[in-house]
Amino acid sequence: MDPVVIPILVAALVVVFLVAATVRIVPQARRYNIERFGRYRRTLQPGLNFVLPVADRVNTKLDVREQVYSSDPKPVITEDNLVVNIDTVLYYQITDPRAAAYEVADYLQAIDQLTVTTLRNVIGSMDLEATLTSREEINARLRAVLDDATGKWGIRVNRVEIKAIDPPNTIKEAMEKQMRAERDKRAAILHAEGERQAKILTAEGTKQKDILEAQGTQQAMILRADGESKAVELVFQAVHRNNADAKVLAYKYLETLPHLAQSDNNTFWVIPGELTEAIRTVTTAFGDQSDGAGLSASAEREDAAADIADSDKDRVGAPEIEPNSTLALDAVAAADEAAKEAAAAVSDAKAEAEAAGETRLPGRR
Repeated sequence: MDPVVIPILVAALVVVFLVAATVRIVPQARRYNIERFGRYRRTLQPGLNFVLPVADRVNTKLDVREQVYSSDPKPVITEDNLVVNIDTVLYYQITDPRAAAYEVADYLQAIDQLTVTTLRNVIGSMDLEATLTSREEINARLRAVLDDATGKWGIRVNRVEIKAIDPPNTIKEAMEKQMRAERDKRAAILHAEGERQAKILTAEGTKQKDILEAQGTQQAMILRADGESKAVELVFQAVHRNNADAKVLAYKYLETLPHLAQSDNNTFWVIPGELTEAIRTVTTAFGDQSDGAGLSASAEREDAAADIADSDKDRVGAPEIEPNSTLALDAVAAADEAAKEAAAAVSDAKAEAEAAGETRLPGRR
């Protein structure tokens, strides 16, 4: 080989080495800490950078993107002396590469230990129930403490989340029983509420039904009473228009008498005091069949016929009726028949009243 070529090759190799040692290309979201003779010199930014060969060297390469760090479960004692295992997730970002490289030896281990101690301080002031239901409060207190402590390390804690809280197995079983009891309680309450609403609706429906039935009965009674009043008015007008005498009225009075005890609501029945007067009127009406004979003449003939019948009975044993006493006998028979009808009506009324449950019989007026 030519002796001249060897020095040229050596020189070329030296130049290539020097160029390679001088140029540093930093990727995006990366930071390189440069030391010159073992002392921090500067931090290289992303892109093309030049350093002194041999004198400058890259000490640490850091990623300034947001990082996620998940810690292992750590045992923590609550205020009511229960041991729970808590997993945390940490979101952090390097804001000062020089401080992250030179202020702390291992920032991840430092953050982990600081998280454990802070959790023990926070959880130690809470009972188990508050721990399980106050995750947002615990996260906020953790973030405040960690952000304040890691600021001098050039690290910003963006967020801290509790991933899991695992109580002991006995506590889990007790919590499951409590939750089951709570669900059973809510189910019983809902069932009772449903039954109460059903009873209320049923009562409302029954109330509305009774009200409607009462209103219907009231309207029917009003209409029935209105019809009866109009019928009585028509009868009254017809009687006065035809100028009916006392005989017809007395007969209708006796005809209506048996209907007084037919109602189901009657507990006793009173015989009117005008019954004898009505019978007398009917008797007079039946005895007044002769042409042009007055009420006083009929009474005299009845007395005469009675005296003759009594005298003939004492003398012969059988009454002999004069031809002119026929009308008086007819009047007597009519009176007896009317009295029998009245007595039968009274008996029927008493029987119906006793059948309806009457316990006493009122006296006649």
